[in-house]
Amino acid sequence: MSDLAATQSFYGRWARLYDLLASAPGVAAWRRRAAASLSLSPGDTVVEMGCGTGANLPYLREQVGSDGTVLALDVTPGVLARARERIARAGWENVHVCRADATRPPVAGVDAVIATFVVGMLDTPAAAVADWTALAPGGRVALLNFQRSDRALALPVLVAFEAFVWLSAPGLTVPSELPSAALDRRVRAAREALTARAVDREYETLAGGFLGLLSGRVPG
Repeated sequence: MSDLAATQSFYGRWARLYDLLASAPGVAAWRRRAAASLSLSPGDTVVEMGCGTGANLPYLREQVGSDGTVLALDVTPGVLARARERIARAGWENVHVCRADATRPPVAGVDAVIATFVVGMLDTPAAAVADWTALAPGGRVALLNFQRSDRALALPVLVAFEAFVWLSAPGLTVPSELPSAALDRRVRAAREALTARAVDREYETLAGGFLGLLSGRVPG
């Protein structure tokens, strides 16, 4: 099974559970903070890469208002179905989801790009982020990701974190390195790509250091 097929099968199968976790109260606060880091204005157009079940959509829609546009991309039909249900329940006419590969986004000339918990799953995260920055000249790009925490009090949580990263990855296999090490390597590459291409950067940690939010404005 290809990596794409494994991803679609995994997240399609667990779409309902993933949606519950993605929309939990604590997680919702992180998503709202990530959306706020884009500094969107009413009427803006924002693209979400790897939208999953649409847990970020309420916060993005809240910022762009009824005159703006939210476009959310994902490769998995199962999670997109739940995102469409969320849109229908809310009655949003300016929020759209599209089945598309975040590494080859079919859009250009937008005001902002956001990706939450996505770059750690990409084979070439730096290249993907470089492409995303090209979509939003003059706008902001935000990346929210899990990461390992080096705080002493976080040590017991780190064990659970390793298990979480492994279990939440498509195609369970015996890893050649710690799951969190592979995640950190990809997240670091994505952040370096954004740092190299953006100005007015802001970085903050959340959840006891287990989350990092990096955003920046693309010159243009």
